[in-house]
Amino acid sequence: MTTTSPTTTAPDLAPAPLPTASGKGRGRFKMGAGQQLRGGPFTYVALVVVGLGSIFPLYWTLVAASHDQQRVLDTPPPLVPGGRLWSNLQAAWDQAHLGKAIVNSVIVAGCITAATLFFCTLAGYAFAKMRFRGRGVLMTAVIATLTIPPQLSVVPLFMMMSDIGWSGKLESVIFPTLVGAFGVFFMRQYLIEALPYELIEAAKVDGASNIRIVWSVVLPVARPAMMVLGMLTFVQAWNDFFWPFLALDQENPTIQVALGQLSASYTPDQSIVMAGALISTLPLLLVFVIFGKQIVGGIMAGAVKG
Repeated sequence: MTTTSPTTTAPDLAPAPLPTASGKGRGRFKMGAGQQLRGGPFTYVALVVVGLGSIFPLYWTLVAASHDQQRVLDTPPPLVPGGRLWSNLQAAWDQAHLGKAIVNSVIVAGCITAATLFFCTLAGYAFAKMRFRGRGVLMTAVIATLTIPPQLSVVPLFMMMSDIGWSGKLESVIFPTLVGAFGVFFMRQYLIEALPYELIEAAKVDGASNIRIVWSVVLPVARPAMMVLGMLTFVQAWNDFFWPFLALDQENPTIQVALGQLSASYTPDQSIVMAGALISTLPLLLVFVIFGKQIVGGIMAGAVKG
């Protein structure tokens, strides 16, 4: 008689399937590769409010420049452009001599921007990647100059420009601002992260001189930051009023000084003043339209490096 032993089955060691996560169980901010955050209604409302708030000052300048003085001062003020825009622009152009003022501002802002980019990039590269005695002390001294109010240097600077013979000339506005501490610090911080030492050492192994390294290695890497710094410097130099107002005379003004003269009368015509302000804003908008893509790219590149 044969007996059959009960067969023992091996336990199933395969892992149990994981429960599929439904859309409700996923976190709101969990993203996979290639996915993007999607904005809700509140996001679009906030963007519309911020966009309108940013555009409204320029729109109001256009509206005020297209009406006469009495209509601008009415209550409620006009919200739709009128029909006097061209005549007000012509009046502002003739009264303040804005043609010469714009040319002077282009010269001043262009020279300051070019010099700032050149000197600040070189100084930022030296502080970021070169080893020399006293580097930390010098960088601290450069940053410390940011704490000094510009008003403290007005009197000695004006006396210096008078002794040189530059009083009332564009040189008195250009040369004191050829390089700034902010630009040096900005370029140093960018190049510390964006420019690896290995790239510099490879260039040295290939026999490149310091000038060649700066031209072929440093400048291409620093280009995004230079675009951002150049835009900030140009806007600051274009909108500067305090020092040009003291250093220049009425026959040789920049655009902001000319606008100050336009509104310096006892009862200035606000519509003509707004027309002059609109003219002074157009070159900045033109610069941003031409270089906007590079500037935004530089800001994004700096954010990624950070």
